[in-house]
Amino acid sequence: MRNTPEPEKLIPLHGGYRRLKTFQIAQLIYDVSVRFCDRYIDKRSRTHDQMVQAARSGVQNIAEGSKASGTSKKMEMKLTNVARASLEELRLDYEDFLRHRGFAQWPPEHPALMRFKAKRCATVEDVKEWVEDERERAKTDTDTHGPTQTSVSVRVSPCQSVPSSQLVANAALSLLNLCSYLLGRQVESQANSFVEEGGFTERLHRIRSESRRRGFGQNPSR
Repeated sequence: MRNTPEPEKLIPLHGGYRRLKTFQIAQLIYDVSVRFCDRYIDKRSRTHDQMVQAARSGVQNIAEGSKASGTSKKMEMKLTNVARASLEELRLDYEDFLRHRGFAQWPPEHPALMRFKAKRCATVEDVKEWVEDERERAKTDTDTHGPTQTSVSVRVSPCQSVPSSQLVANAALSLLNLCSYLLGRQVESQANSFVEEGGFTERLHRIRSESRRRGFGQNPSR
């Protein structure tokens, strides 16, 4: 006996954004940014509000796009791309913070960032623990840093303290790079799905056509 294929649903499963890696990373970026701004950015400044709002927009638009996908693939793609744009704005603010204070923006292969990525931080407390570990390491170890923006190799001498703000800003940039890359892949996947399956209108047409076909195939009641 053959299994009858399950009929296509008009509104498919949607809204599982909490399981998305992009949502989880964006939420961590938001939490880190709120604490970062409260500690290192003047609360009365426009930059403070802009950074927090950009981080929040990243999280909210991923969630909203996931919810909207049930009836609009176009809206899902649009909101996912808005999230990516908001996080790009936040990235520029972190880069400005480092540049204006004369702090180096570290490349991905920087030893401290390699340790940060290996730690796979999931919470603000994880990031805080990494910062404390790096500050302790700077007091006792000698770490060869990768090329900086000025293409100069920098060596941290024993007992040289690394500012917490520099550590957190570079960690946030690392998270932003990852999230932006994954959001790009997410938008690409959404676009491919839209091309192959269509959106709500096409799905409605298929379901109505199938319903009519099945109706015509039934014997009329006598």
